[in-house]
Amino acid sequence: MAELNGLKIAEARDALRKGDVTSVELTEACLSAIEGAGALNAVVHKTPEIALEQARAADGRIKAGDAPDMCGIPLGIKDLFCTRGVASQAASKILDGFTPEYESTVTRQLFESGAVMLGKLNMDEFAMGSSNETSTYGNAVNPWKRGNDEAQLTPGGSSGGSASAVAADLCLAATGTDTGGSIRQPAAFTGITGIKPTYGRCSRWGIVAFASSLDQAGPMTKDVRDAAIMLEAMCGHDPMDSTSADLAVPDFEAMLTGDIKGKKIGIPREYHMDGMPEEIETLWAEGRRMLQAAGAEIVDISLPHTKYALPTYYVIAPAEASSNLARYDGVRYGRRAPLAQGDGITEMYEKTRAEGFGHEVQRRIMVGTYVLSAGFYDAYYNRARKVRTLIKKDFEDVFAQGVDAILTPATPSAAFGLGEMKEADPVQMYLNDVFTVTVNLAGLPGISVPAGTDRQGLPLGLQLIGRPWEEGDLLNCAYALEQAAGFVSKPAKWW
Repeated sequence: MAELNGLKIAEARDALRKGDVTSVELTEACLSAIEGAGALNAVVHKTPEIALEQARAADGRIKAGDAPDMCGIPLGIKDLFCTRGVASQAASKILDGFTPEYESTVTRQLFESGAVMLGKLNMDEFAMGSSNETSTYGNAVNPWKRGNDEAQLTPGGSSGGSASAVAADLCLAATGTDTGGSIRQPAAFTGITGIKPTYGRCSRWGIVAFASSLDQAGPMTKDVRDAAIMLEAMCGHDPMDSTSADLAVPDFEAMLTGDIKGKKIGIPREYHMDGMPEEIETLWAEGRRMLQAAGAEIVDISLPHTKYALPTYYVIAPAEASSNLARYDGVRYGRRAPLAQGDGITEMYEKTRAEGFGHEVQRRIMVGTYVLSAGFYDAYYNRARKVRTLIKKDFEDVFAQGVDAILTPATPSAAFGLGEMKEADPVQMYLNDVFTVTVNLAGLPGISVPAGTDRQGLPLGLQLIGRPWEEGDLLNCAYALEQAAGFVSKPAKWW
């Protein structure tokens, strides 16, 4: 058997039921791996006592024959999920010291199924970023390297800590959230699988909000089967969330047949961007060939409003963020900045928010407040909402023509170096989301699957976009792509 922390969920589940291993042994292996991986800065709040207590309880359930699929599986939890009695900061200084007295619905469901929490994982502050460089904890680091180059690489963002922890085998899987690609982009950068389900499939209750009409939780795992297993445990209707869909949750794993004969896969012509690296184009063409060889019908499609997706997203997301983050003022929520004698309430607000929020969060709050302000609401925010409707209709029209899934690149490049974008225009960083934001704007499910490497040995991912509420069918297409690609590479341990 491989090192215990290197097991996949399905492998660990089967070994636990056979009695070949215990959850305590799995958990101890992961805790040991975490202790040796400080250089990755992926785990920011360790919870070994909670983990071992949950593992012992899971072993008891397994012995008693009461063991759901996730029972005994050690996980990392993104710091955006509120966890009862455990620091939940959303990687922001303004939430320093916040330990909620409640549990997010997603983590509660995972723990009720017997999953084990190893700790909280690094992320971009309030999930705003594409490189995990905006965190109050410092940068998370990608376990992959460019050949013999010692430069540290980004694991992507905002779920960078989750991606790094899964890729480095610090946990068997992790939770992530996706507002504009924050599960799929880091999954592609680290050679793992990440799925963003349909908006409303997973409850948002107890997850610190960034942009409420875009945010969605999902699993980050070592392969597609694991994604199917974990996603099922995370889904379900929640009366605490008014946007939660009251739909039955299928057995996603049972739908992984690998048979996609007759499936119609669309290739959007608008995703052929100017200046796209040749390696990305080549990988995309290879993905098309692999799906065709598996029996799928490949068709060219048009999503004409794609060119407006990034500007639309970067109006709507900051607008919702400015509204959601208004509560963090040192009075209702958040850590209050020290005040000088004579300071009044205005100075308290100014100092608290200036000290508590990082530069990227401040930038997005200011942009969001501007587009919602009198005189600009119709010119920017209302217009963006109308374009969002057109983007959504593009997908509806394509699916109405019988397309089952859409194949695109996951990212415009492999992982870049930490600090390399420091002097770049912020828009250059936002371009990392060019292939992913449309999925959030339309509320669709999307999955990133590792499918190859670039010339420097870094992983590259392909994205499949599915019909709303048909995650099972999407996972099966991704499973067929995964089987054909045969990606098994792992980062060489240097940390």
